Amino acid sequence: MANNNDISTIFQAPCPKNSFLYNKTLCSCSPGYLFNSSTKSCSFFRVSPSEWWTSSTVKHSNVDDGYKKAIKHQEYYVGISIIALLMWILLCVVVRFGKLGDGRNSWFQIRWWISRLDFTFSSNHWLADQKIVKKRKSELGGTFTIASWMLFIGLVVALLYQIIATLGLEVYTMKATNAPDLISFTNDIELNITTISSMTCSQLRGPSTLVIGTPGSVDHSIVPLSDFVNYSCQNSSLGPVVTLRCKNCPLTYDRVYISWQFFDIQNKFPATAVGFQFNFTTKGGVNQQEYANFVSGTIKNGMKSDNTSITYRGVDAHVLKFNLFPRVHLNVNGLKLLQPSFHEFRPGSSAHDEDKLQSLLHSSKNGLINTTLAIRFLSEYLIEIDDDKRYNGIVSFLADVGGLYCLSVTLFLLLLSLCEMRIKRLRSEDQVMQNIRKRRISEDHWNKLRKFVAYTYGCRLLNEIYNRNEQPTCCIGGNGLSITRIKQREINIQSFGFRRQPQSADEKVFKEGQELSMLKEHYIAPPPTLNEIKGDSPSDVLALQSDLRNLYEYNAMLRDKLISAHIRLTDLEAHTSVA
Repeated sequence: MANNNDISTIFQAPCPKNSFLYNKTLCSCSPGYLFNSSTKSCSFFRVSPSEWWTSSTVKHSNVDDGYKKAIKHQEYYVGISIIALLMWILLCVVVRFGKLGDGRNSWFQIRWWISRLDFTFSSNHWLADQKIVKKRKSELGGTFTIASWMLFIGLVVALLYQIIATLGLEVYTMKATNAPDLISFTNDIELNITTISSMTCSQLRGPSTLVIGTPGSVDHSIVPLSDFVNYSCQNSSLGPVVTLRCKNCPLTYDRVYISWQFFDIQNKFPATAVGFQFNFTTKGGVNQQEYANFVSGTIKNGMKSDNTSITYRGVDAHVLKFNLFPRVHLNVNGLKLLQPSFHEFRPGSSAHDEDKLQSLLHSSKNGLINTTLAIRFLSEYLIEIDDDKRYNGIVSFLADVGGLYCLSVTLFLLLLSLCEMRIKRLRSEDQVMQNIRKRRISEDHWNKLRKFVAYTYGCRLLNEIYNRNEQPTCCIGGNGLSITRIKQREINIQSFGFRRQPQSADEKVFKEGQELSMLKEHYIAPPPTLNEIKGDSPSDVLALQSDLRNLYEYNAMLRDKLISAHIRLTDLEAHTSVA
């Protein structure tokens, strides 16, 4: 920006771009443009919203925003828990459509393990009057047990998040002030106001008085500025900076007004400005520690947020309004610190086009920038800031957890009671599943026993009966044939050496009984198995001897059977010939 403010050497005709000629030889930037001495051109002055900011060395947290954030996340966690709970219940409803069968299918296994999860309501199922309470686990109870724990865990997570999120929050309390509060409230105040222009401090007519109270009211007064505030001016690249400082300022006046002007000087840039920049800082300390609050920003076009072209010049004052909030930080050892805030900018005389600005430049009475600073102490109330005391320790936490658990269990216990009261079949579903499982276990044990007997004694009768679902009568011989199977087999009498003749009914009954007894008596077992001989070891020799002994006994049995069969055939032939 402008460093050399001699207009006779740097800003005369011919005028650069974005400027116009006035007084026949002098140039002025168009409204909203500021002269740049390095490029000797006029550039448009812009202000963005990001150029406004406030800060504090005292850590603050807004309790309202904190609780809103905590509530939002609580709803998120509870929503996830409800969705998981509904999905679990839907899964259990779908599983209940599966057939129990004989207890060997997957549906039974799933439903059985769901019933085993009933460890919360196992003693609270439907019971008839005058019956002893007994522990039982049902599929419905397992479903509601897991559902209650899902809801409980979701609520506990939301509670923990609320506690963690609100531990660092602060509580703001508004308190009416009295005289002792105001007297004890003193801070160091510094305010810097930069008039953004090509002017210098040599064009400043500094403030000399300070107006206390509302001008024109009964309680207003005018006092020398030096009794309260020291001021100074310093040139900067953006323009002259007016600094006001007050050491240990007492908070005893509600409103304070300070005014100063910049005016035209020959061979200097005219008294014009395109905006203002401010930095308001308050400082206070406790226990030899210094804390500060400040607000900074740049303003151009009053309270408007647009970047329209405007240049300030004229007799009407430009008013910058600030508020000071007294705050007592109880969480910082009772620190009393003012919080400044920018309240409003009221623009005075200005021009939005070249014709208006040219007319203001030609008028000698309009050759000034009149600035007024209005500061209001909001001393009617004090804001006390303290830590949030809502969380009272582990006892309070356990009480909250116990309440959530009771809520979750009671809700699903009520649903369980209603379901078993209205649907009688649910009262005995535990016994039904127990009976199916016991039957399956018994069958598995019987199957193991059958295989053990067949393997140990070489009797295949149990295997055949198990496969054909027949009732055993006895075990005959080594292959396990039964009388029932012999009856079902078609007997060819001719294989015994005779042909059956037509007989009466009585003789038919006798013959069938006789044939049956013959089959029983003359049944021939299969030959014995032989052991495999692998070498000349003593055990192999014993096995060979055992095989020979078995073959001998088998041949002797065949001889006896053959003699018996021959005798019976002879008797049958004799009986037939006599008949």
